[in-house]
Amino acid sequence: MTPPRDNTAAHPGPVVTVIGEALIDMVPGERPGDFRALPGGSPFNVAVGLARLGRRTSLMARLADNAFGRLLRAHAEAEGIDLSHAPRATEPTSLAIVSLNEHAQAHYDFYLDGTADWQWSAAETTRLPPGTAVLHHGSLASWTAPGDEHIHALATRLHAGGQGLVSYDPNIRPLLLGGHDKARPLVERSITAAHVVKASREDVEWLYPDTSLEEIGRHWLALGALLVVITDGPDGAHLFRHGEPTLSRPGRKAAVADTVGAGDSFTAAFLDALVRHDLHTPERLQQSTLAALLPAADDAILVSSLTCERIGANPPRLLPRPDSLAPAPLTRGDLHFG
Repeated sequence: MTPPRDNTAAHPGPVVTVIGEALIDMVPGERPGDFRALPGGSPFNVAVGLARLGRRTSLMARLADNAFGRLLRAHAEAEGIDLSHAPRATEPTSLAIVSLNEHAQAHYDFYLDGTADWQWSAAETTRLPPGTAVLHHGSLASWTAPGDEHIHALATRLHAGGQGLVSYDPNIRPLLLGGHDKARPLVERSITAAHVVKASREDVEWLYPDTSLEEIGRHWLALGALLVVITDGPDGAHLFRHGEPTLSRPGRKAAVADTVGAGDSFTAAFLDALVRHDLHTPERLQQSTLAALLPAADDAILVSSLTCERIGANPPRLLPRPDSLAPAPLTRGDLHFG
């Protein structure tokens, strides 16, 4: 058995903490009706992606004390993720049934009633893991009652204190949100307490029909974000900042197996690059130019495209790099699956 990876000891740098759901993805197997139970959930995937890039990572997730919960806990520990602030929950694990369309894009049916991920208490979200420099949250847990209020309160406290960077990805699921009028206030509430906001074109076009990406990016900046990144599938990503023209980065060709976890691996690689380039504080992010953030977008596009070439949310790992190359952009040769 492979021993757990120890990212904390190997990389004694800033901690990136991720809070949100950790659920089981039931992914289609080779034959009709066959499914594989794989660890998933957007925040869980982001934490795994960060750890595989060598980032010191802590996960705040309510992990059930059942077979699926133990699978999630064992998987996270094997990746070297700190679970000291992940409560043992008495409620069952959430499930997502994954289906793929003709373009290998993933769609989800959820089983969430009474499950562990939404039952956060004030006591469980009072303190962040020691050393947290970046807090990432988003997806279902950021807008599912009753726990969303406690996650939002945690993000708001860190944002108001100015000592940590808050990252947010709404990761829209229309069937669960109910409608645009209900969804927009929930998403915009979180944007007001975030420095970095990342979303997909699919997310924003559902939230704001008949509105251009430029208008949406500028609206989110007006709500308080310092940086807005909108991913555009095979066409790359678009970056928005106050007082600067929008910049875009091209996508990369990929032999797509499926798109499960692609957006989460983008988020993980982008946040990793911000830390690697010492742009992970609100002050440094605000002082940087948009051009200085393009290498982070390129890293994220590369990692995301490689994730698409594997079944399920299975991002690549970073090979050891000489210290002199640590801040350099990632190349395909820096990454491997294993």
